[in-house]
Amino acid sequence: MFKNIKTAPADPILGLTETFKADPNPDKINLSVGVYKDANGQTPVLKSVKEAERRVLEQEDSKGYLPMTGEPAYCARVQEIMFGEDHEIIAEKRAVTAQCPGGTGALRIVGDYLHVLHPSASLWLSDPTWANHGTIFGAAGLNCEKYSYRDPKTNGLDFDAMYESIKKIPRDDAILLHGCCHNPTGIDPTPEQWAKIGELLARQGVLPLVDFAYQGLADGIEEDRAGLLELTKKVKQMIVCSSFSKNFGLYRERTGALTVVADDAQQAARVMSQIKLRIRYNYSNPPSHGGQIVAIVLGDKELKAQWVEEVADIRNRINEMRHLFVKTLKEKGVTQDFSSITGQRGMFSFSGLTKDQVNRLRDEYSIYIVGSGRINVAGMTPSNMDRLCEAIKAVL
Repeated sequence: MFKNIKTAPADPILGLTETFKADPNPDKINLSVGVYKDANGQTPVLKSVKEAERRVLEQEDSKGYLPMTGEPAYCARVQEIMFGEDHEIIAEKRAVTAQCPGGTGALRIVGDYLHVLHPSASLWLSDPTWANHGTIFGAAGLNCEKYSYRDPKTNGLDFDAMYESIKKIPRDDAILLHGCCHNPTGIDPTPEQWAKIGELLARQGVLPLVDFAYQGLADGIEEDRAGLLELTKKVKQMIVCSSFSKNFGLYRERTGALTVVADDAQQAARVMSQIKLRIRYNYSNPPSHGGQIVAIVLGDKELKAQWVEEVADIRNRINEMRHLFVKTLKEKGVTQDFSSITGQRGMFSFSGLTKDQVNRLRDEYSIYIVGSGRINVAGMTPSNMDRLCEAIKAVL
């Protein structure tokens, strides 16, 4: 059966990491995959996570399966960090949450749910969006369409075009929105724009699917839920896929969640019963370790405060690299305007580099960037900035 199987193409992001690892150049730079690096180029384990992990090992007395929807304490903390502890959605039990193996696992479950329960619905993705979105939802059998997002002239949000695109989305379709730190552009709507989006979606009868993977990396834990909260004021029903890979550094622990917000508690329970069927035939039960860590940190006042400070350190370092990058390019005599990068948020920026320029950076300078020109700003350090900017100057 395997005789005529051909080698599959490499993943456009993770495949680059494999090529990077094989590169013998000691000065190679990886700005492709979305993993945070500190000033020394290491992906650290947060101190709050270390302490929570110690408690997990001390307290754990079983390796039995979790329920299909995961640990209830974890699911409760997920809702509180997303909406705020006193939010009416929580008080009215209009939200139900399932623990999932990463944000990617949550997205796939949503894809299966929409394909089976709403087979005529299309899912609308921003142009551009994370390279894996189309792959995940295509594999689930969904038809995916695009709505306008980035203005290539300003490297900013083209809100008017975005708004007009959404106007054209048919009733009972779904739209994927990035909760904050849009991947790959780093460009987010303002709270006022989020409110207008929410009003339009409610009027259109379009279901929002919010990919919320970077809470805390834009402006702060509470500040970064502003867009989501504006949506909740306008739209009664939505699905949120969240991840703790970035803001907890739990990349390999695959710690995510899927939250359904419905008209009332009974409706939410019915939708979750269908979600559970999709969970059962995908992975049955979520992994426990990362969820236990998150539940302990968010449930302990002192540990939570320490975590908030650690996330702020991550956010501040990324923002410092944004400004240093733009400043260094200018100092080296680069005339192309990269100033928009300082206003973008989160780990990623859309550089505007062409595919040919990206290829030259890889082949001639061992600098690895996704073909779209997306740069992982968190991969920049003070020690590699000079070489990076010299190389970019050379290929422009």
